[in-house]
Amino acid sequence: MKRRRGLSPEPGCLRAWAAENWARAERWRAAWSAGHGETAAQEVRQQRAGFGQLLRRMRGLPAALPTLPLELTVLCNSLLFTVGASESAIKGEAEGIRQGLLRVLEACGACGQDLSTEELWQKVLQEVTVKELQAPLQHLRALQAAWWLAASRLGSVAGLFRLLSNTEDPGRAHCSKDENKLLSLLKAWQAPTEGASLPLVQSTRHLKEILCTAVAFLQGLQELEAGNFTTALSLLQEAAGGFCSKRVLAQIYTCLGCCAQRMGKPQTALQHLKRALQVDFQCLPALSHAAEVYHELGETDVELQALALLYEALEKNPPAAASCSPYFLIRIELLVHTPILASLLCHRHPSEVKYLLAQRCLQEGRVADAVEHYLDFLALLQEGLQQQVPLNSSSALPRIPVVFLEAASALEQAGRHEDAITVCEEVISRTTRLILRVFQVKEPECPSPGAGLTGGLLSQKKESLCCLAWRAAGYLHQGWAWAKMGKSKEAITQFSRCLGDLCRVQLCGFGVEPAEDPLPEVEVLQKIRFLSLTGRGMQFLELGRHKEALLDFQHGLQISPGDPTAASYLVQTLWKLNRKQEAAARWQKSSHSPPGEDGQQEGQRRPFPLYLVSCLKQTMFPHSESLARSIQDYLETTSQDPLS
Repeated sequence: MKRRRGLSPEPGCLRAWAAENWARAERWRAAWSAGHGETAAQEVRQQRAGFGQLLRRMRGLPAALPTLPLELTVLCNSLLFTVGASESAIKGEAEGIRQGLLRVLEACGACGQDLSTEELWQKVLQEVTVKELQAPLQHLRALQAAWWLAASRLGSVAGLFRLLSNTEDPGRAHCSKDENKLLSLLKAWQAPTEGASLPLVQSTRHLKEILCTAVAFLQGLQELEAGNFTTALSLLQEAAGGFCSKRVLAQIYTCLGCCAQRMGKPQTALQHLKRALQVDFQCLPALSHAAEVYHELGETDVELQALALLYEALEKNPPAAASCSPYFLIRIELLVHTPILASLLCHRHPSEVKYLLAQRCLQEGRVADAVEHYLDFLALLQEGLQQQVPLNSSSALPRIPVVFLEAASALEQAGRHEDAITVCEEVISRTTRLILRVFQVKEPECPSPGAGLTGGLLSQKKESLCCLAWRAAGYLHQGWAWAKMGKSKEAITQFSRCLGDLCRVQLCGFGVEPAEDPLPEVEVLQKIRFLSLTGRGMQFLELGRHKEALLDFQHGLQISPGDPTAASYLVQTLWKLNRKQEAAARWQKSSHSPPGEDGQQEGQRRPFPLYLVSCLKQTMFPHSESLARSIQDYLETTSQDPLS
């Protein structure tokens, strides 16, 4: 016997089967409420399978108006359980929604296979006027909005609800321009009440509240990314007053804190970040951002305390905070997952925080603490840290040789010179192997002077210069360590090795001479060369080898013209060589030269690596006042006796 189009056989059986699935859904709710998370999760998976099977059976029958409300409700529940079972962000298009719309058109004697999903919704809302279908279609529309929100298709969501507004009340959509805004449209939407016989496992009223919060959150993030901070602040505050879990609320407050920080309001930022931690103490990104704000305010003690707390919390590896309403299958977490949110809520690896502690202590001159943190970090390296943390652009970790050099600088300042030499030896040995491989590739194709570099060749050049800078810096620190131990000959040897590396750079076509716009790596090499020449010259002075010292200081001034340190050492050396007239002339020239020009040039340069700061301090000329008095006395004497 043929089945007639538009009629569904055995509707009572389908309703009975649906009732059985809804009874299981109630057991799932009860399991969540009782705190039996694993039981509830298993029930969700079973419900997804049950509703999916029921939906497939119903779609195996011709579409019929009497059973369409039931079918659409089953579809909504099936989609809800599918999302709940995945426990991950909603992705892609909901094909089930499209098939549901096509079934509605089929039951009404229309078709729309060639239409897009947006066009299907327009056709259904404009042509389907059956009263019994309005509530199920609104349920389905809320789910469609959730899917589009998860894909950041705010325009599609706005079009869907604007179309609804025009359908319900053609005049209301033009009452004011605010009505065309998505958030206003969502708030104006009157969600249908749930039917007792056709319940949803997540009510449309709750879905509406979640959609409103998600839209405010998502739009606030978009405005924040675009730099429209005032608008972003308003939208994020709207989201904070919406319907969400404690975990999401803490995330919203964290974003509010970041927004206030970018607006130049650090105290307001701290208030939001503290609020985030009060809502969810496991929102560790808020603690990380708070440390950044304290750093901007110059409150070093509090900043270091925040970093120490962050490291301790990350070491314990706490579980993710649970939602305050875990039985909601569609949640904000599944709808809002933009790149900027992932960036703002990025969880640092414990080793990154340990490095930040070491770095900040070294920058602030807390040498003993810096040494402790650097040694802890180096111990983590021995445990295979490189496999645990990818060193990408978002990581706080620099290249590993840089960490070793900073650790050597801290050890050297703490008076642990032999340990500093050992750490530098590790850098030298490892980078030597890298440099050998680099030059085996580069030497046959050394670029000619003045030749432009682009793409891969420029990247290779930068990597080569980095390797050379690290090894040269290792020799530089070893030279200073030997000098601090009073062993000038060993210090001169290491300074000379450093300069020899830099000569090799020039021989291979990698110029390190001053240029109008040098690469950052070239600037670092120039500074290392200057520091090595100055350090070696100082050791030559210690040994009484004044002529050799003079040459080094002269070369240093060629690299860094007008540098007061090199100029002072040069004057002192000339004085020791009894070339007093020349020394006085140099001193007069340097003391009367306008400081603005050289100072401005120095201020425009990029900041040098942290591992070079201690070397810069050690080259400071310590005898400025005594040398100036000696030269002034000499000038007064010569002015009184021109023949002397």
